[in-house]
Amino acid sequence: MDFSKTYILENDRVRLSPLEMAHAKELAKVSEEAAVWTYFLEKGQGIENLQAYVQSALQKYQAEQEYPFAIYDKSVGAYAGITRLYAYDPDLRIIKMGHTWLGKSFWGTGLNKHCKYLLFQFCFETLGLARIGFGVHAENLRSIHALQKMGCQQEGRLRDFLHKVNGQGRTDLLLFSMLQNEWQDNVKSDFERSFSSPLKASK
Repeated sequence: MDFSKTYILENDRVRLSPLEMAHAKELAKVSEEAAVWTYFLEKGQGIENLQAYVQSALQKYQAEQEYPFAIYDKSVGAYAGITRLYAYDPDLRIIKMGHTWLGKSFWGTGLNKHCKYLLFQFCFETLGLARIGFGVHAENLRSIHALQKMGCQQEGRLRDFLHKVNGQGRTDLLLFSMLQNEWQDNVKSDFERSFSSPLKASK
């Protein structure tokens, strides 16, 4: 992955483009809902917090630690959230994917699945990577279900790694992954079959 390159990933439903400070204004409204940030250590609720959140992501991009994308939903003509690639190791041919959030109005619309398809395709077919890793808060059942439904495999847990959402005690970080051979053998075709159905537009 070349951090000096402008990678734009898109299909008929979504466009992922490199995050810029100007996206904070576009994303301000969808960042307002507290439910979006339930499982995040770094909160972006409200324009001031979101600007700090975007600035932090851009600093990590400049340090070549992360490649953040702004998510644009073509079906409604609006920015919907942010996702990132990070912990890239070209020698081991691995990367992690995460820090993904979408405005609540985009939940359950199929947008996240289109994003993941483009990112999987980019990582495995353009970058030629062997593995993508994910870490998920053990209480984040919605994200866990989404990863499982997309074909990611749970491979372990880091015990008592995180605070519980209610602040009372600790909980685990669950580890998931997708491998290149899994993508090529069946996951890619499963995605494409699911896209043959009519798209559900965001409300």
